[in-house]
Amino acid sequence: MTPTERPSERAIAAAEAHSAHNYHPLPVVVASAEGAWMTDVEGRRYLDLLAGYSALNFGHHNRRLIDAAKAQLERVTLTSRAFHHDRFAAFCTELAALCGMETVLPMNTGAEAIETAIKTARKWGYRVKGVPDGRARIIVADNNFHGRTTTIISFSTDQEARADHGPYTPGFDIVPYGDLAAMEAALDAGAGETVAVLLEPIQGEAGVLVPPPGYLAGVRELTRARGVLFMADEIQSGLGRTGKTFACEHEGVVPDVYVLGKALGGGVVPVSAVVSSAEVLGVHHPGEHGSTFGGNPLACAVALEVIAMLRTGEFQERAAELGSHLHRELARMARGGAVEAVRGRGLWAGVDIEPSRGTGRQISERLMDRGVLVKDTHGSTIRIAPPLVIGKEDLDWALDQLRAVLAA
Repeated sequence: MTPTERPSERAIAAAEAHSAHNYHPLPVVVASAEGAWMTDVEGRRYLDLLAGYSALNFGHHNRRLIDAAKAQLERVTLTSRAFHHDRFAAFCTELAALCGMETVLPMNTGAEAIETAIKTARKWGYRVKGVPDGRARIIVADNNFHGRTTTIISFSTDQEARADHGPYTPGFDIVPYGDLAAMEAALDAGAGETVAVLLEPIQGEAGVLVPPPGYLAGVRELTRARGVLFMADEIQSGLGRTGKTFACEHEGVVPDVYVLGKALGGGVVPVSAVVSSAEVLGVHHPGEHGSTFGGNPLACAVALEVIAMLRTGEFQERAAELGSHLHRELARMARGGAVEAVRGRGLWAGVDIEPSRGTGRQISERLMDRGVLVKDTHGSTIRIAPPLVIGKEDLDWALDQLRAVLAA
């Protein structure tokens, strides 16, 4: 370490030297965090407006979640699914009830849950719907982000995620997001071979894109009429982020399958799940699909506390109330010309910066210098998704910093 080198610079240099460069993080090195605030290795505090891409809906170091994890750490952390453990039944029962469903298939990461949903839909198509073997098709939307496995990026339209990873997995049809007529045409073209529609109720990575009113309800009607599963990827949008437990609720829609992750583990451990009816998930039999860590005791203990917190409705109400305030203030910025467009729902917003003010990355770096952490996507867009526990005063302070950055 040179006399002028700061601890953060040293840590970043070491990371760059010994880690694969598959991320381009902002140059901040976090050492601790509490609530909506993070502190770096030099003691500087930052307000977190990303919340681990919604994994930290309940804030950093949430006492209830940490206590649940600590208590379970003293008992048993892993059994594998070769044996039963005493937290598993409660986890499945409570999560099914939260979703209004019957059956839970637990995994770890969001991508694993999406892969599980794809396998489930195909198996259901063959065993229940009677689709000829090897012919099952799934309809997805352009600009989707469902994960980064080889199969998932096969139906991505993001060339950065997709390039140089072929050959790609077949069996997917891509339609424009929010275009109900295109969805209907794809369903009709697929005839008896389409087994599912997989959609994000709000597209997060694409810039927090909210579909037109009536779109989700229309997809629900089309899929039901044609005997096709509607699978909702609520990994980012679910569990309180939008002001409802699930983003689908804003249109009164109940899908056939929920795919959950991120906030389900409270930012403590990776927890994901596919939740559906006994008929749909009943197509799986022992030995056909599994996960060593899926539904482990530690994960179940944390997720049970997350579910208990969501049952009160407190976090959903908070996201709705503060979200309305957030969007009012962002709309004022848009009227001022520095912001071209604002999208989102609840405590979740995609903000398109007027390009002359800087790229999304530049705006993110300037906000970091002022103690606010956001993340850019797709050029001049930044995403705002603070922990749902953020205080109104802190949120207003962060918005003041954004105004100052845009005025500079």
